[in-house]
Parts: sequence; structure tokens; C-alpha cells
Amino acid sequence: MNSSARLGYLYVALSAVLFAATGTASKFLFLGGVTPYQLVQVRTAVASAVLLAWLALADPSCLRIPRQSLPRFILLGFVLAATMFTYFYAISKIQVAAAILLQYQSPVLVAAYALAFSRERHSPATVLAIAGSGLGCYLAVGAYSLDLLSLNRAGIAGGLGAAAFLSGYTVLSESALRRHKPWTVLFYASLFSAAACNLLHEPFEGLTRSYDAVQWFWILFISIVGTAISLGLYNKGLRLIRSTHASITATLQPIAAAVIAFLVLGETMNVWQVAGVVLVVASITLLQVGKDRR
Repeated sequence: MNSSARLGYLYVALSAVLFAATGTASKFLFLGGVTPYQLVQVRTAVASAVLLAWLALADPSCLRIPRQSLPRFILLGFVLAATMFTYFYAISKIQVAAAILLQYQSPVLVAAYALAFSRERHSPATVLAIAGSGLGCYLAVGAYSLDLLSLNRAGIAGGLGAAAFLSGYTVLSESALRRHKPWTVLFYASLFSAAACNLLHEPFEGLTRSYDAVQWFWILFISIVGTAISLGLYNKGLRLIRSTHASITATLQPIAAAVIAFLVLGETMNVWQVAGVVLVVASITLLQVGKDRR
């Protein structure tokens, strides 16, 4: 595997870890009365504003796009907003572990899309990595202790919808990155995602709510670290490795969340959860062995 591919895996892995680090901050805000929908509205708006200010100073060329690219970015932004909304909807109806498990079935959908429309032929190593990462997530989030058949059907539909939208975001981003810089794709996805969040829910509800200083600290952390930087790294990784491999590597997110909860919050991990962590890491390592063919 060449050095650029290694860098791609590293970018996506770092993205997953940074996104996972926002989990505890989100819990703190929810306990303080902030709703998931308000948080989505604020994080997309703040991320867009920060990216706009940074790009205007650092590289204004990233803000210029041809008019014909606008529909693509509008679609990407709405898909990103839908990913967030369906995931939080699933959490509101079923256990968090089940919602995470359902959302991170997205590598299967991305692989199926690549097989059907991009003429990719997945190597045995990639197929095993998809199966291994899925099983690893199942073990790591403790889904074996859930009665999956008795879960709320609307919650299951929301989780599967989150998986589908996350897959769509990955595929659409990969396509946009062939024509535009990673930060351009991220800025316009965030901008139109913020617009969609205010169309799909009560406009500006999250922005007009009163927050204390501590809440603002965590909101900025989630918006900048967990959204702008995390998605920026994911996009940079997508430029260097295929979408199927990126989506599998992104399953490190629930693994990293479990490890962070163990290290920071003192939450225990049983032997099956540790086995899940090992299995996901082994699956990502296995990706670097096989070579897919077009």
C-alpha cells in the first residue's frame, strides 16, 4: 500500500475518533435541556460560519464554485442534514447502542453501490472486512444484550434511514471531491445542511435558545472539532481511498466512543466488547491487504 493510501486511512480514522469524542459533550448538553434538534441546528450553523471565516482568510478560492455545481452541493447538504436527523430520531425511539449498530451498516450499502454502479469488484479481504467491522460494532456496542426483534419499528426505520443517508453522503462526497477541494465540499455541505436543518424543524430554535458559558464551550467543541475538522478529515481521506474502504474505517467511531467512555468516564468494557474493538481494528488492517478491481 502506498503512502497516500496510508494517509487516507489515517485521515478517516482520526475523523472517527474526533467525532466519537463529541459523544460525552453531547450527553452533557442533552442533560442540560438542549434537544438533539437544537444541537444539530447550532452545530451546522457554527461549523459553516467558522469554515467561511477561515476559508475567506486562508484560501478564498475554496469559496468559488461554478453555478452548475450548486445543485450537487444543495443535495449533499440536505443528505448530511437527513443523516443527523434520522440518527437522532432513532436514538429518541430505541437504545443508543441499537441506533449506532443500525447506522454503521452503511459500509454494506456503500459496497453494494460501488458494485452495482461503479463496476468495482471487491476483493475477499474487503468482503471479510465489511463482515468483520459489522460484527465488531455489534459486539462493541453491546447489541447482543438487546432484544432487537422487540424494538420500536419507527426507531429501526430511523436507524436504517441514517445508514442509507450516511452512505449517500459518502458516495456524493466522493463524487464531488473529484471536481472540488475537500474544504470546498465540506463548507457547502455544511452551509446547505444548516439551511436544511432550519427548514426541516422550527427555524432558528437552536440559535435563539439561551446557553451558559460551559454549554457554549461544548457547542463550539462539537461544531469545530466534531463537525468541521472531523468531516474535513473524512473528506481528505475520501480523496485518497475508496468510499467502501472509508466507510468501513469510519466504523472506528463507535469503537473509539466505547474506549473513550472506558478511559474518561470509567465505564466498564466486558470481554465481548473488547473482542468487538479488536475485530474492527483487525478488519481495517485487513483492508490494506486486499486490492479491489474496477
